[in-house]
Amino acid sequence: MDLKFEVSGRIARPVDEVFEAVVNPEKLSGYFTTGGAKGRLETGATVIWEFHDYPGPFPVEVVEVEKNRRIVLKWEANEGVPEGEDPVVAAGYMTTVTMRFEDLGDGRTLVTIAEEGWRQTATGLKASYGNCMGWSQMICAMKMWIEHGINLRDGMYR
Repeated sequence: MDLKFEVSGRIARPVDEVFEAVVNPEKLSGYFTTGGAKGRLETGATVIWEFHDYPGPFPVEVVEVEKNRRIVLKWEANEGVPEGEDPVVAAGYMTTVTMRFEDLGDGRTLVTIAEEGWRQTATGLKASYGNCMGWSQMICAMKMWIEHGINLRDGMYR
């Protein structure tokens, strides 16, 4: 079984505004990367994301950006070392995150985030569940920030 997931939500704003809220580091830091984001998401770039509630920083490789349609990222799986495995052998592999933005034709945007690539281990499964929760929260936080100016993450996790 491949460890992967997909989450989505509708945001009551035009696709260009929603897309910019993800690729622009200042905007992303307003609702998601609470410790700051460094670097605009552009094809071939490596940016840094930090979170006050989760130790980082996290380097994020930007594989592809298709304006107002899709963003593909790679970042470390962050699953830790599976029990009984050699830390040198088990360390450091990447998962792939794909964000899609769909103009719903009524002023709303459907945001879909998928992530895949974990090892089929207990720690891989646990890490995938954690990221599924995190990306769901990101969509919720983005909706509240873009639609209502509220930072949903502020003080929520620590």
